[in-house]
Amino acid sequence: MAIEDKIKWDEKYTKTPKLLENRDPSEKLLNIVKKVDNKKALEIACGSGRNSIFLAKQGYIVDALDISEVALETLKNKNIPNINAQLVDLDHYTVDKNSYDMIVMTNFLDRKLISQLKDALKKDGILFIETYMEDKENEKQNANPNFLLKKGELKAFFDVGFEIINYDEFFNETYELYRMKKQAISVKKI
Repeated sequence: MAIEDKIKWDEKYTKTPKLLENRDPSEKLLNIVKKVDNKKALEIACGSGRNSIFLAKQGYIVDALDISEVALETLKNKNIPNINAQLVDLDHYTVDKNSYDMIVMTNFLDRKLISQLKDALKKDGILFIETYMEDKENEKQNANPNFLLKKGELKAFFDVGFEIINYDEFFNETYELYRMKKQAISVKKI
């Protein structure tokens, strides 16, 4: 496990408990769940589980993955049925092929992992990604550029074998610590 990442995220959640408060799921995700017939889902870098909780309440069985024990304990203490919270290092995690009807990755970017997520979807499954991008109006100007998308970048990952259902660039929710531009994409595996 990338011990540095685990320590960083555990400290961040401990020092900023506001990040662990109950939050609404991603607004962009709300309409996407209606497009999925079966109900096995994966959330990558789930944090305290706002999207996993929403999916579980919609009838999904959810594998919720994160590197932070602090965040996962918060999620587990909510006692939501059908959520399998797992402590994982995503740098060394392998997702099984053709395993999920829905995959969600928000506020996290690992470009190498996206190809695994594409393979992990079942036919007609939906992959939803929403994360930060470069923009001159971002309040957090010192953000690591490796974790920021370029304009339109998400669309380039899905040129073959996927139907783009929705794509948008927008500013994040008001409860976030910094005002930042995001990209969101929903794609269906065909």
